Amino acid sequence: MSAAEAPVSEGEEPARGPLRPGGLLDVLRVASVVLDSDGRVVLWSPQAEELFGYSSREALGQYAARLMVHERHIKLVGRLFADVMRTGQSWAGGFPIRRKDGSTRLVEFRNMRLLDDRGDVYALGLAADQSTVRRLEQDVALSERMVEQSPIGYGVLDTDLRFVSVNPALERINGLPAADHVGKGLREVLPPEYAGSLEAVARRVLETGVALVDHTLVGRTAADPGRDHTWSHSLYRLEDTMGNVLGVAASQVDVTEQHRTWLAAEAARRRLAVIADASARIGTTLELERTACELAEVAVPDLADVAAVDLLDAVVEGRPSTLSPSESAVIRALAVRPAEDTDAVRAADEPGRIARYAPDRLVTECVRTGEAVLVPRVTEEDLPRIARSAEAAVLLGRAGLHSYLAVPLIARGEVLGALDLKRTRNPAPFDEDDVLLARELAARAAVQIDNARWYQNARTTALTLQRSLLPSHPPVTTGLEVASRYQPAGATSEVGGDWFDVIPLEGGRTALVVGDVMGSGISAAATMGRLRTATTTLAALGLDPALLLEHLDKTTSALDHSIATCVYAVHDPQLRQCRIANAGHLPPARVRPGRPPELLDLPTGVPLGVGGVEFSTVTVDFEPGDVLVFYTDGLVETRRHSLDERLDFLLSLLDDPARPLEETCDLLLRTLHQPDNHDDVALLIARAQRLP
Repeated sequence: MSAAEAPVSEGEEPARGPLRPGGLLDVLRVASVVLDSDGRVVLWSPQAEELFGYSSREALGQYAARLMVHERHIKLVGRLFADVMRTGQSWAGGFPIRRKDGSTRLVEFRNMRLLDDRGDVYALGLAADQSTVRRLEQDVALSERMVEQSPIGYGVLDTDLRFVSVNPALERINGLPAADHVGKGLREVLPPEYAGSLEAVARRVLETGVALVDHTLVGRTAADPGRDHTWSHSLYRLEDTMGNVLGVAASQVDVTEQHRTWLAAEAARRRLAVIADASARIGTTLELERTACELAEVAVPDLADVAAVDLLDAVVEGRPSTLSPSESAVIRALAVRPAEDTDAVRAADEPGRIARYAPDRLVTECVRTGEAVLVPRVTEEDLPRIARSAEAAVLLGRAGLHSYLAVPLIARGEVLGALDLKRTRNPAPFDEDDVLLARELAARAAVQIDNARWYQNARTTALTLQRSLLPSHPPVTTGLEVASRYQPAGATSEVGGDWFDVIPLEGGRTALVVGDVMGSGISAAATMGRLRTATTTLAALGLDPALLLEHLDKTTSALDHSIATCVYAVHDPQLRQCRIANAGHLPPARVRPGRPPELLDLPTGVPLGVGGVEFSTVTVDFEPGDVLVFYTDGLVETRRHSLDERLDFLLSLLDDPARPLEETCDLLLRTLHQPDNHDDVALLIARAQRLP
């Protein structure tokens, strides 16, 4: 009912003034005419004026047939009028009329007999333009057919959000006939979790008038209670022509397959993003632990809530990693990465720890078979097979572990370890798509981990070789106190060939040597060992430092084009002097009590292995209490500072000749040697002492 048709309560005044169309009759512009028993017009509505063209002044009292019907139908209409008045049966039909302006129009008529309280007989005639009626009929019929036959579910809710009508498609979607919808609210028809979301949306549309298009909800209905469907809803507020709110109209489409396709595409996009991230982040260094941490960081939180990277201890040590079915897996934890601190983290092995996993554990199965192990939904019975111990199983259960996945780390055909993934917060279980993604990450990371492993083993071997070739403790010599250090490079791919030596000579003298073989790795370490041996042998002959370097130059030239720098000094406590020769090395520093530290002014010479150049010997005073500092370039050279600046810095640190030599070694390394230095350091410090 429109506002124009609303009943007037007692004591209220009816609405005055022109009103907009508010009902079906107004939309049709139905003309109403009342005739007396003779067929004369006694009432003539404004709509009749509009339809026939005669004003009420012109129509009242006139025979209606002459005004309302074409002249060729007057007799027929007269008979029909008489029948209605005699029998009381209504009549309806369509006739052409001639309007006052002479134009013709087809009009739908309906006539019926009326009686007043005195028994007088009247006739009520209703007329409407036939084209308007036909258009409305077509619109209604078309709307009904569209709604009835549409595969889209349609429903209308009143202002209390109760169903007024539903079409057959919505009956099928909800699994309920229309009778079980009408008069009921959403929560009475649909499952509560689904109905609650839809009701909130419908109420917002009803209150605001803002339509909502393609609002997606996931839920289940009675038509398919065992499976989730994805529905697209569009809702808009219904209003009449006067703007009165009638309710909410809603359409519903099952877009489950489209949603699954979108989810699959989104999952593929996510996998590509994670893989791209992994390519950029994993393997930035050749440090084994760092590479494992990078893999764990990529996996969390996109793939798992907790990620752990574990290697077989045999692999880390460079031994075969094959396991028999009855053999436990000895695993070294390298990295653990959680999305948040939970009991699942405390259940994991700490990085660096070596743990033994029994043959029945899932991670053992993973590294033994080289296949992924997936437990989509973890039960209490699964926890002991996932955790290393009973205590860890309790922690995993307390953390809410509900899904588990382990994939092997395989590189060059060898199983290195496993990527261990757990979900505690993410409610979705691991699926086959997650297995594919985890395998891809593991495959990419395994190569980087294997590279880091071989690099670490090679570096450890070279470092062990180099340390074995250096003196463990400088020997006790006459008239000298000596301290030394060897510091491997912090950021290079291989160790270098730096060395030092203290060689007792006849007559209480002592040879002090510091050298640096150009290059790195086992080759440089081996060359360093051969040069050290040659230096020791030549020193025993009591050669002058310059002559010794000449022989050492020939030896170096024979070692596959090797090149090395070296400073060779001979201390004579009786003469209180040092005789020094230099082969392309940085000059030693001398610290004397009461004097500023200085770099010795020595002929630089050329590196060993160049050949054809003579060396010079320089004699310098070396009194008791004086200190000589020999070092390789790794101590002072950096990419950010000039060599002069660094040498000045070195001298500034040598401000106390009386400082213990061990402390001086530590001070220089701690202050001068940069963590990212790409060269190793050999440091030798000697202080002259008084003879007894």
